[in-house]
Amino acid sequence: MTRILLYTGMFKTMQKKYPIGILGATGMVGQRFIQLLENHPWFEVAWLAASDRSSGKPYGEAAKWRLDTPLPERIAGMIVSPAEPEGAPKIIFASVDAATAREMEPQFAAAGCAVVSNSSAYRMAANVPLVIPEINAEHLHLIEEQESRRETGGYMVTNPNCSTIGLVMALKPLEERFGIEQIFVTTMQAVSGAGYPGVPSMDILGNVIPYIASEEEKMEAETLKLLGRLEGHAVTPLDARITAHCNRVAVEDGHTESVSIKLGRKLSRRVTREDILAAWAEFRPLAGQRLPTAPDQPVEWVEQNDRPQPRLDRNRGRGMAVTVGRLRPCGVLDWKFTALSHNTIRGAAGAAILNAELLASLGKLEAAAVDTGARG
Repeated sequence: MTRILLYTGMFKTMQKKYPIGILGATGMVGQRFIQLLENHPWFEVAWLAASDRSSGKPYGEAAKWRLDTPLPERIAGMIVSPAEPEGAPKIIFASVDAATAREMEPQFAAAGCAVVSNSSAYRMAANVPLVIPEINAEHLHLIEEQESRRETGGYMVTNPNCSTIGLVMALKPLEERFGIEQIFVTTMQAVSGAGYPGVPSMDILGNVIPYIASEEEKMEAETLKLLGRLEGHAVTPLDARITAHCNRVAVEDGHTESVSIKLGRKLSRRVTREDILAAWAEFRPLAGQRLPTAPDQPVEWVEQNDRPQPRLDRNRGRGMAVTVGRLRPCGVLDWKFTALSHNTIRGAAGAAILNAELLASLGKLEAAAVDTGARG
């Protein structure tokens, strides 16, 4: 069976899959990686690593599978490796806590690995790309500024915080057309964003917790970097003001965000509701690139007054689309709306996989490709 891979603007026949490793494989995002990579046309899980207490065990014994699809039999029998670069494949999906990532991810990059990370540890580093493929693919050039890239070919690429991704995808079409000067966002974030076991049930049931450690700071800083411009060897953040209020709510999956924005002041005419809806509807930045995980419509509009809702809308675009609704004038700024995204798919594992697909399409993973046969 042949597969199509976009490479430097040309299509080529691909009869090989990239072997990939998952660092932090037993956690909730690690499990989501496994689920989303099952039967992936370009990537195949070849290595799993986790903490010392899991190392040496079959994955099915080391991890308590918590997703709603069966644990693949092949993965269940794989032995969990130590979290060390030796013996690892050259493409690593990393999902470990920030403190661990700060130590481990540079080690894998120095060993020649492409580290596609879901961790916050290096998102704001000047020479590490923070990327959403539909938003700022050009920022990937920053990998060439990393010492490991020059010495071994390895590098680090990050995806944003789970709450930031939904916000930025909704904002990008508007910023592109109209400019944005101010952003006010309040989040209602699902408990799965806290991992497992996450928030104790007696704390969250029937309750709202108006604090998530470092979440507001991440949203504010990451949003401006993502919407910024690559200028020379660094990103100049978007020149806008942003404030975020982040709350944990008793929802399993799906982050909901209430957003108000002030548009650019240099517009030649007043921006109408129809203008904003058109910007979202016509936003197709990856059209024609055939990245397997990319949604056909990155930002989906719902007309109903009581939408989007996590239960009804989080899986749009196979969990990779952002849903927007309730667009109306804002009495303080210009416009306000609601945005929803699936926090463990679009906001975590799916985001990293899409980043790796983009890297593959640009030829940045070619050295890591080896024949893995006809599996998948």
